[in-house]
Amino acid sequence: MWGRVLIFPMNNKEDAYFVPQETESANQKLSFFEKLIPTGQCPPRPAPAELIWAAIGSVAGIGMVSFLALHYQLPLLVASFGATAVLIYGAVDSPFAQPRNVIGGHLFSALIGVMAYQFLGASWWSITLAVSLSIVVMLFTRTVHPPGGATAIVAVWTGQGYYFILTPVLAGAAALVLTAVIVNNLAHTRCYPKFWL
Repeated sequence: MWGRVLIFPMNNKEDAYFVPQETESANQKLSFFEKLIPTGQCPPRPAPAELIWAAIGSVAGIGMVSFLALHYQLPLLVASFGATAVLIYGAVDSPFAQPRNVIGGHLFSALIGVMAYQFLGASWWSITLAVSLSIVVMLFTRTVHPPGGATAIVAVWTGQGYYFILTPVLAGAAALVLTAVIVNNLAHTRCYPKFWL
């Protein structure tokens, strides 16, 4: 038998993220196909207030960086920031949404992506290597931020140089986190971040 273990404390028990873990009574290994049998259910729909705060956060954060990028030609926008917005404004309790993960995940992935391009050029192999190394480094440094994988792809695919790491990646990620700290803490039901370092 398999149990479920809470991997991150949540304000609402129903919103907790669980991972499967073998219980003491399980003596047999599950086959590949047995692992495909669902053991959980879809989480409940967020309260209307949470939907509104997610929209306010996204409008403020993405609105700010895209306005500055398009109106003033400031390099602050990367496609992967759209996925970052989903996490930091819509799933604020997730470990992937915390400042350490957002900034660290994007920075490590940008660095790896730029290095992959600089040494190997833009190819299927360099993109694959950049994303794979980014995953390993984010896991090792405890800065897993799924949009970081997209940042690595963007760095290789668009042939970025080392300046890409500072701007738009660091500057844009920092602006999004700053907005998340302000907007998420205006809501009485939210507390952001759960941890800094």
